[in-house]
Amino acid sequence: MRVLIVEDEFLIASLLEAIVEEQGHERLGPVSTVEQALAYAPRADIALVDLGLADGNSGRLLARRLVDRFGIEVVFVTGDASALQDGFDGALAVIQKPFRDEEIISALTTALARRSRSIGRAQHP
Repeated sequence: MRVLIVEDEFLIASLLEAIVEEQGHERLGPVSTVEQALAYAPRADIALVDLGLADGNSGRLLARRLVDRFGIEVVFVTGDASALQDGFDGALAVIQKPFRDEEIISALTTALARRSRSIGRAQHP
């Protein structure tokens, strides 16, 4: 599975990279702006998205584009989960920073299972 990492904090991005690669997934990024994320989007299956991005844009707006335009599963990884208390249609999960590795692994496992089911349905309608 190809995992796009959208995170502007170097340390957090490095931790996410390590988890993604240790789980055997292909890493795209990390990137820290909407423009960079959209460049990788056509290749991504899932995106780990922070709410506050380096270019001042909202990860929430980016996530809406990733879901609507590219059909990408989105997991928010944020220090301000309360900003998503009203929910986000299309988000697989919201993970609060600081996070435990197991939370990211669980979200990746869920995304992989959902992707496998949807591919299976597409192949056997």
